[in-house]
Amino acid sequence: MELNELNIQKAHQGLREKKFSSRELVDACFRAIKKKEKKVNAFLSLFQKEANDIAKEADKRIANGDELGLLEGIPVAVKDNMLYAGHACTAGSKILEKYIAAYDATVVEKLKESGAVIIGKTNMDEFAMGSSTENSAFKPTKNPWNVKKVPGGSSGGSAAAVSADMCFAALGSDTGGSIRQPAALCGTVGLKPTYGRVSRYGLIAMASSLDQIGPLTKNVQDAAWVMRAIEGVDRRDSTSVDAEPCPIEFPEDVKGIKIGVPKEYFTQGIDPEVSEATRSAIGQLEKLGAKIVEVELPHTDYGLAVYYILMPSEVSSNMARYDGVRYGLREKGKDLLEVYMNTRAKGLGLEVRRRIMLGTFALSSGYYEAYYARAQKVRTLICRDFNEAFKKVDCLVGPTTPTPAFDLGEKYEDPLTMYLSDIYTVSINVAGVPAISVPAGFVRDLPVGLQIIGSYFSEKKILRVANAFEQATDHHKKKPEI
Repeated sequence: MELNELNIQKAHQGLREKKFSSRELVDACFRAIKKKEKKVNAFLSLFQKEANDIAKEADKRIANGDELGLLEGIPVAVKDNMLYAGHACTAGSKILEKYIAAYDATVVEKLKESGAVIIGKTNMDEFAMGSSTENSAFKPTKNPWNVKKVPGGSSGGSAAAVSADMCFAALGSDTGGSIRQPAALCGTVGLKPTYGRVSRYGLIAMASSLDQIGPLTKNVQDAAWVMRAIEGVDRRDSTSVDAEPCPIEFPEDVKGIKIGVPKEYFTQGIDPEVSEATRSAIGQLEKLGAKIVEVELPHTDYGLAVYYILMPSEVSSNMARYDGVRYGLREKGKDLLEVYMNTRAKGLGLEVRRRIMLGTFALSSGYYEAYYARAQKVRTLICRDFNEAFKKVDCLVGPTTPTPAFDLGEKYEDPLTMYLSDIYTVSINVAGVPAISVPAGFVRDLPVGLQIIGSYFSEKKILRVANAFEQATDHHKKKPEI
């Protein structure tokens, strides 16, 4: 086994026991990148020299017997919508192609404090708007399991990099499933924490009431370790919450845990083989001692519609800052309006423009009450559905995606079909509850995920269930051959 194929725990143990160095871990990751990156397109920028320098410092601390951080010397990657001071932060868009971050996002600060070695920034759908990482302004990322397939999105670069063992973990952002959906399609673990557990300071905003940063990792334990490193209240983010820390150790059984299966998750639209794999995974949890209960989430059918009104409305507001005046790309024009129009026409892609127009329409005079205000009311009903369900059960389980990875280009020209790939994930963001996707098997030689959903700040429960399932199966041990 190559060093880059280790998980974080084993790498951390090996570093402590001085079986290898952080520099060797970094070198192993860059060898994998050299071999696989041209086929996968997971990264937008790489920092090999800088990473080696940081790894040397970590090796010195290890040699001196200094107190080590949770991720000391571990090579990780960061999605390219999180600021890393002195480095380009494009958000996958031409309009920010030459933008250099002036400061660190809080999560980047915390990665540094934990001793992690940031080796690069990963590819993404432009401004995190997409479900396939085909909307990147620079190149499409491909699925390591089959390079003719999409890796999911918008954190497809992070998921692909972890799946292909080009790093030990990566950060993604999740607005409607953008961590969990690519994790499922690439066969990795993806955790979307409770809204507010992780600071959004320094994250380029897409939809501020929905965005949340989380980890993509090789196993559940690693996800818990990265979460512990990046979580916490932040005075610079008023929506961040001082919650009980995420556990890094938890029981390996699910005896006595009540797990709800929403009947709405197994209706028309789901691939029969994905449904079968999910039900098999639920059966495995029952064998492990969990009590399985059917529950109802009556407003599930409205989740996608609510999301695609609220999200574009917030996009419309957040994207107003990209005007060609303050920063980023600037095109010439005979007056200020033409500067705005020329800059945004050249700098923003089709999907971004589509969502800006949808959001502007939903917020416009005469339509605000009919669309945005009504969607907010239904959002309350969706939150209520989850609250009622969690009075009866400890967590919910179901499929992460309705299908395995689809072909590159298959849904690119049909946005509605593309949006449907997030049908099981968007309601979790609308409600703000946590959820994790873990590998649950294979359909037509492509990985599929099991989604485990918890109540607010119940990451401990969903990690416990996810870990117990993972320990009882070997889906997460299988690796793509590139």
